[in-house]
Amino acid sequence: MKATHLYLLLQVFLSASVLVHTFDPFTTVLAVGVGATLGRTIYKYLHESCDPKWIAFDATGLQVDLGNKLFGQHIASRIILQAVNEFMTNDNPKKPLVLSLHGLSGTGKNFVSQLIADNIYKEGMDSSFVHIFNSIIHFSHSSLLDTYKSQLQQWIKGNISNCAQSMFIFDEMDKMHPGLIDSIKPYLDYYHKLDGVSYRKAIFIFLSNAGGEIIAQKALDFWKAGRDREEIKLEDLEKLLSLAAFNKNSGLSHSSLIDNNLVDVFVPFLPLEYRHVVQCVMAEMKARGLRPDHGVADRLAKDFIYFPESERVFSSKGCKTIERKLKFYL
Repeated sequence: MKATHLYLLLQVFLSASVLVHTFDPFTTVLAVGVGATLGRTIYKYLHESCDPKWIAFDATGLQVDLGNKLFGQHIASRIILQAVNEFMTNDNPKKPLVLSLHGLSGTGKNFVSQLIADNIYKEGMDSSFVHIFNSIIHFSHSSLLDTYKSQLQQWIKGNISNCAQSMFIFDEMDKMHPGLIDSIKPYLDYYHKLDGVSYRKAIFIFLSNAGGEIIAQKALDFWKAGRDREEIKLEDLEKLLSLAAFNKNSGLSHSSLIDNNLVDVFVPFLPLEYRHVVQCVMAEMKARGLRPDHGVADRLAKDFIYFPESERVFSSKGCKTIERKLKFYL
């Protein structure tokens, strides 16, 4: 069985390498020279198997991580835990899990993807069963849209053939060429199998800034009304997010994924306040093995840019630059 899967993996990489001269960005991910990286991937594949030893969902771990490491996101924490838990504990899902995470930069979308991977795969984001695509890097040339579609289909089919419980993360969806993501629509639909391959146990996560302004405005409205942000509910935002994603000239623009209700949930990430930035700094110090210092966290957080300019309510970059800036405040 392992030999068969290795053969399929080689076929995916080698077929992708044929087009290296045509467009570098995506084939760099698919084959990356078909040299050292291919060898490294095969080595990794031979030492990581698609079985419970390497793939085992830790529901408690995800709950703890979302509760202790993700700040200011009461809606996202609850919805993601519920969605992932229900999917991973279902032995016979009807379709893949499809999550669309929306919010301004630095609010935790990529971080949540990492937490999900960490609590499913033993190797976390380094697992050979976790695949990350960045629209700016991997799908940059609009003239190659048809080629991207073909290779994306091939990549997903090949990897799910190797491991049904694969995860695919699409970052910068708001910058993806419209129509590209629709090429994988059959894989996200309610099919038992397609050409002998079942996609029903895979996870697809879309990360997008689309709708971030809508989310921020809703949070600001609550703040101005003196209402607690924890009062904001999913139903206050989900429909607005789906419409924003559908109407914006981006990856999900007029997408059949939305038309056919194949996105399981549109998850809003709220803009972060000063107190959340402080929490992020304290968590970063702890992660580095340092003693959390509230004075350091306070100074760093105060130097962030906040909006609206007059009220300084929300961090314009969320917690995104903390890792890079912290060393200057120690």
